[in-house]
Amino acid sequence: MIDGHIHIERGPYTLEWIQKFVDKAVEEGLDEIRLLEHNFRFEEFVPMYDSVRAYSDFVDAWFRRVGGVRKLDEYLELIEHVRRQKYPVEIKFGMEVCYFPKAEEMTRELTQGKGFDFLLGSVHFAGDFAFDHTAELWEGEDVDEVFRNYYEDEIRLAKSGLFDGIGHPDTIKLFGHRPSFSLTEYYERLAEELAKSGMYADQNSGAERRCPDTAELGMNAELLRALKRHGVRIITSSDAHCPEDVGDKIRELEGLLP
Repeated sequence: MIDGHIHIERGPYTLEWIQKFVDKAVEEGLDEIRLLEHNFRFEEFVPMYDSVRAYSDFVDAWFRRVGGVRKLDEYLELIEHVRRQKYPVEIKFGMEVCYFPKAEEMTRELTQGKGFDFLLGSVHFAGDFAFDHTAELWEGEDVDEVFRNYYEDEIRLAKSGLFDGIGHPDTIKLFGHRPSFSLTEYYERLAEELAKSGMYADQNSGAERRCPDTAELGMNAELLRALKRHGVRIITSSDAHCPEDVGDKIRELEGLLP
């Protein structure tokens, strides 16, 4: 079993911190864990977020707390240090990158040739709107427009050639919002482009863990069926941000696969 999306951001860049994730993986019976960081944590990526910070005072305040707090070389050094060790589970290292169509070249320059095992592209902003921070931010937003912006950017992400996988591709529903139109066409287009790009999709328990009353566990069943029809590989993941959540509901996620 794989947990393909685990964040290490809440601890130091030490072997002792990584060991906590390994220990939990062993406890959960996992064979492979994929550790990563959000790209916004590195100062090199800070300019990528100018427009979303300008759009929302809330996001600007959030970014001032968490954005640009490390240098990318620090992370790359940790990766090499961990790779020199032996562990009872396979460890792969990558990065989760916020996808912005206007920042494709910056993403390419900052991620290519760095030695990552994988790059996970995710849409966390629909246009400039931070849809997954708090439910209150949705007040005054046009739900249909947000959904269109989200899925159009996911399709652009899949076409970009920048990433190995797409992160939590249905997470826009975490606070319970639904558009007035069917998502069938978007699901089909997304699955088709992921297949063309040879990318995998992230079947993720993080949204349901955050919002158990409004979020589905993993992807919508219709999207899962579309991915299967197009032969898109699906990797289960917890989206853990602490060792305690490693492996969360991985078996349940596997049971939902068509």
